[in-house]
Amino acid sequence: MPSTDSSFPNPVFVCLHYWAGAGHEWEQVADVLAPEFECLTPNLGGFGGAPAPKGGHSVAAYTDSVAALIKEKQLTNFILVGHSMGGKIALDLAARQPTGLRGLVLLSPSPPTPEPMTDEDRTNSLRAYGNTAAALGNFTHITAKPVSTEIKAQIIEDNLHSTREAWDAWLLRGSREDITNRLGDIKVPCTILVGDADAVMSPSVHGLETLPYLPEGTHLEIISGAGHLLPYEAPQEVAALLRKFAVSLRH
Repeated sequence: MPSTDSSFPNPVFVCLHYWAGAGHEWEQVADVLAPEFECLTPNLGGFGGAPAPKGGHSVAAYTDSVAALIKEKQLTNFILVGHSMGGKIALDLAARQPTGLRGLVLLSPSPPTPEPMTDEDRTNSLRAYGNTAAALGNFTHITAKPVSTEIKAQIIEDNLHSTREAWDAWLLRGSREDITNRLGDIKVPCTILVGDADAVMSPSVHGLETLPYLPEGTHLEIISGAGHLLPYEAPQEVAALLRKFAVSLRH
């Protein structure tokens, strides 16, 4: 991996996607970062065609699968990047203090506390599985900045190709898990990135439910006009923040 300073080799970004999404949500971000930085963008179990994690669909089971991938790839210098559901998994993995972890970046993360969702919204989301009209409505709800026709189609397709098991498990259990008792073990630098037009979780949610559990000095950065799907809506801004964060770890 190329680096501007051979004494500080660039870390790999291990990027975890959102619920009902897939790893290719990071393609535009990875393209901006290449060739300076490498991005590993796995599909999480039950999404993007990936098989269910061993041990089910709990946060811990997803964390186990990502940890196994990092071990398989023999990564010794990496930054975890988690978006929405992937953010909660990244928090859980960072708390395990894996060897080689340099930092943690959270994009509109599902908080370590039970995710703020009304019973009505949860019921409606459960009923929306496999429904094309509902997938289109969800796209409209969670995005604020315009995306291309191709990306819109991809977002809807990913939604419709999630497995029922993974879909329900996150809504009924994973999003409700409370992992706050483990977050005191996170010792690496962290940052949070959110959109100020996020209709799923506003910046205030992250300030109240996630930021207090992260190391002192963690910043909350806001992208103006962006919704929940930051890697699709604002890839240049996301890539710039990731690059800035990685460079800051050299000092």
